Amino acid sequence: MDTLHMMRIFVRIAEEGSFTGAAQRLNITNANASRSISQLETHLRTRLLNRSTRRVVLTEAGQRYLERCERILAYIEEAEAEAADAQARPSGKLQVHGTTSFGQTYVLPAVLRYRERNPSVSVDLTLSQHVPDLLDEGYDVSLQLSMSELPDSGLVSHRLGDVYSVLCAAPAYLSEYGTPRTVQDLHGHACLQIVSSVFPRDCWHLEGLDGHETFEFSPADFQVNVADALAVALREGVGIGALPMATALPALRSGALIRVLPDYHLQKLTAYVLYASRQYLDAKIRTFVEFLREFVPEALMADQAALCKSGPP
Repeated sequence: MDTLHMMRIFVRIAEEGSFTGAAQRLNITNANASRSISQLETHLRTRLLNRSTRRVVLTEAGQRYLERCERILAYIEEAEAEAADAQARPSGKLQVHGTTSFGQTYVLPAVLRYRERNPSVSVDLTLSQHVPDLLDEGYDVSLQLSMSELPDSGLVSHRLGDVYSVLCAAPAYLSEYGTPRTVQDLHGHACLQIVSSVFPRDCWHLEGLDGHETFEFSPADFQVNVADALAVALREGVGIGALPMATALPALRSGALIRVLPDYHLQKLTAYVLYASRQYLDAKIRTFVEFLREFVPEALMADQAALCKSGPP
């Protein structure tokens, strides 16, 4: 029994004052309208309409029921309009997740620029090393880094571009311990790696003009799991470390760090934006993803170009 459908028929009959007029407005038969009211009265165990051959009159119970039905149907129409508007106009709260370093450098600026264009959208941005479950944890959009293709999770993903790390050290450290000119020259240096489930703790996979090289080392006595913290340690002269390009660039520009083995990069990762579904996508999610696909690749290419200009000391 479709109670809402019967409510709509009942309200239309009350407005038109006849079954025929209501049936014509709703594009149903008189028999269908009459049967629906009979079923509704049976369900409610009360008479809603007094019928004659020429007119239809509400009973006292029918008048009270009509007032309730009009309120209910108005609420439903309002809810449907609000839901439909969410498909057309960006508004409401957007829940976004990004990894810490990548999020600070690329996602946060993207969020600020996006909100300039869409002030009706508020953004709750979470940055962490944890890879969330979008559905269980309630995120609308997640930006993730991966060394390979993402596993088939049922989520929609778009590739945004590649990021990679470079070796850096403080001028004071290199002045005291020497500047490596080849991969083999790294032997004997304090080598620092970001502690991560993605990267091995005891080796670097370097890509250079001559192809791929692997350098194995003993993990340093000092370890940290956040790129910005590693950058601080490197500026203090504790050794040579692999920093994501976004974290390395400000220190390289200022001279606080110097790029080591500038012909090599390592730890290449691909950035992806993920969301739950393409179907009936909320406007705030759709427009934010579209903005990310424009903003992030441009920012990545600009940083890669700037990093290529950072040469040897």
